Amino acid sequence: MRAKGSSGSVSGKHKDRKAGKSVAKAAPAWMADLPVQIGQQYEAEIIGISHDGEGVGRVNGFTLFVAGALPGERALVRVEHLKKQYGHAGLVQLLEESTDRVKPDCGIYEECGGCQLQHLSYEAQLRVKRQQVVDNLQRIGKLQVAGEPILGRLDAATSEEGIVVHPTLGMTDPWRYRNKAQVPFGEEQGGLIGGFYAQGSHRIINMDECLIQHESNDEVVARVKEIGARLGIRAYDEERNAGLLRHVVVKVGFRTGEIMVVLVTNGTEIPRVAEWVAGIRAALPGVKSICHNINVKQTNVIFGDETRVLWGSEVIYDYIGDVKFAISARSFFQVNPVQTQVLYGKALEYAALTGDEVVIDAYCGIGTISLFLAQKAGQVYGVEIVEEAISDARKNAELNGMSNVHFEAGPAEVVLPEWTRQGVRPDVIVVDPPRKGCDPALLTTILELQPRRVVYVSCSASTLARDLRVLVDGGYTVVEVTPVDMFPHTVHVECSVLLKWKGQE
Repeated sequence: MRAKGSSGSVSGKHKDRKAGKSVAKAAPAWMADLPVQIGQQYEAEIIGISHDGEGVGRVNGFTLFVAGALPGERALVRVEHLKKQYGHAGLVQLLEESTDRVKPDCGIYEECGGCQLQHLSYEAQLRVKRQQVVDNLQRIGKLQVAGEPILGRLDAATSEEGIVVHPTLGMTDPWRYRNKAQVPFGEEQGGLIGGFYAQGSHRIINMDECLIQHESNDEVVARVKEIGARLGIRAYDEERNAGLLRHVVVKVGFRTGEIMVVLVTNGTEIPRVAEWVAGIRAALPGVKSICHNINVKQTNVIFGDETRVLWGSEVIYDYIGDVKFAISARSFFQVNPVQTQVLYGKALEYAALTGDEVVIDAYCGIGTISLFLAQKAGQVYGVEIVEEAISDARKNAELNGMSNVHFEAGPAEVVLPEWTRQGVRPDVIVVDPPRKGCDPALLTTILELQPRRVVYVSCSASTLARDLRVLVDGGYTVVEVTPVDMFPHTVHVECSVLLKWKGQE
């Protein structure tokens, strides 16, 4: 039986994981002692899903990660790679299929690395994401979760009942939710292609549509392909460091309908640029901005340092709730505006603002959370290490007529103590750090300032758990966690977390 939506040796979804030439080597001595061997087939019981979306299988007590397998399934697998504690196997045949398995809607799902969970029903995805949060809190943070089996010691700082982890807040319609596409371009048989990378590789899968992108993003990419091919534009080849067009970045305002197109090139000039602009404008009347970003470095980073406006405005506009934002070519704006409002709404609820509080937003970016909170706070202070983002944050405050916000560039662990010396006493500190989590110095600063509430907005359950452990050891109680599904059909989950200083009701 061929597995629907499966991968590994059946479908090849992860076949690029170890792309490249292999050299025969003698197997290390420890490998002979393992209960499984490379190249052999075994029956595996699938007991969970990894943070990469692979099924977690067990064979004779040994862990094998099986791409395409789902919890509750029994599968015939072939071992491909081994480490001392775990290995990777390809899915050969499903022997017992999960009732949560579905047929992926996307025609290139088996090849593309953009999604990892389309073969799992959406209801089950939400359950898996909550469990991912629970597992990280318990195993990494050593924090007890209400209603879950006790692992090791019960942490009194999380109350006798443990942390409440709510069900994941999902979407009514979990498709077409992304307002930004970053599409690499390449060539295939002499023709221009654009799409997303295959799982674990830099091989581009040509794409006509992406079901998690806004329809306008698909339309822009298709038209740019046509125009580029007509004008004889060559795509960038990263191995030879030659060619021109590296990426096309598209941003769309969900509420305003405004579209920005950014051509990222390996060169300072675009041949026949006037025809490029005219072609895009003619094909896409909704476009409000056409920009050119120059990136001549041999790097995986998409954007270079210089951006020029070829036509139209420097920015487009969109909203989160009632707050309006200007979005430039390189500014960060949450890619799922519908769920961003859900996530920030939960953060606002946890902040419990009455109109008098002083709030510090320690990773403010362009001011998204700061301005959302400023609607209910007395005063909001936002800090961000990227000066360009602070400039955008100030413009966004002015755009919304908000005078109760103050933004400053610099490391939060440096700026916060300076604000304290100036008499700023935060009632609430909000952190929304990058995937690597909070800087340890910032956590120390929070513990020194002792705001009565901390609201932690997280995009990584593992670094969230690590940081919560530090805050709990320093005197905070983790009250509750709400996972929010910002990226349906992928393995990613975001959370909003409420912490209170000891003794606070």
